[in-house]
Amino acid sequence: MSDKKHLEPAEVDVLERAKGFWEKYSKSIVVVSSAVILLVGGYLGYKYLYQIPNEEKAQEEIFRAEDFFRKDSFSLALNGNTSTPGFLKVAKKYSGTKTGDLANYYAGVCYLQTGDYNNAIKSLTAANVHGAKQVEAKIEGLLGDAHAELKKNEEAIAHYRKAGTMFEQDQALSSEYLFRAGLLLEMTGKTKEAIEVYQNIKDKYPRSEKGFLVDKYLARLGSTKS
Repeated sequence: MSDKKHLEPAEVDVLERAKGFWEKYSKSIVVVSSAVILLVGGYLGYKYLYQIPNEEKAQEEIFRAEDFFRKDSFSLALNGNTSTPGFLKVAKKYSGTKTGDLANYYAGVCYLQTGDYNNAIKSLTAANVHGAKQVEAKIEGLLGDAHAELKKNEEAIAHYRKAGTMFEQDQALSSEYLFRAGLLLEMTGKTKEAIEVYQNIKDKYPRSEKGFLVDKYLARLGSTKS
């Protein structure tokens, strides 16, 4: 009470209101604060006690499969053996981790190499490498390859077109997949669209390997644009 004697009436009113607010809402404030603490604590616990250790284990297990992959032992890389897990097992066991997604990517490539194009599409589609644009572009291109092998030309062209525009900094990669789109468009009788794709390569990637090649394709299709 002695403190209030030195306060102006307006200040006393503010204090009384603050007191009333706390008395009315203190329970809700404590509940919300506790919930926030639990959420933050739960996230940190998940990250440091589960996610990071899980990621480290996944990296340890994928190492041998990557070694098989580098040696072109695609069946072993895919399925593993009695002592070493393959990409399929790593992808399933560590689903949701970056390494699990990488295992799906590798599995897709292995399936492509062994001619199992439907499973290649499944594994590549499951490889959620969001944010790594160069890898995303590569995956789109590989999906184009798988669909092309299955004679699903429309789907293949769509994937090739997308792959050719996702990471334009990599001129070799972008021009390669646009070129594959152009070839399929040409094969399916879509001459005008093929010319547009070839011209795009010439305009945007003139110093790439495919940039040097497209002139003869444009000439063959009757394009007179320089």
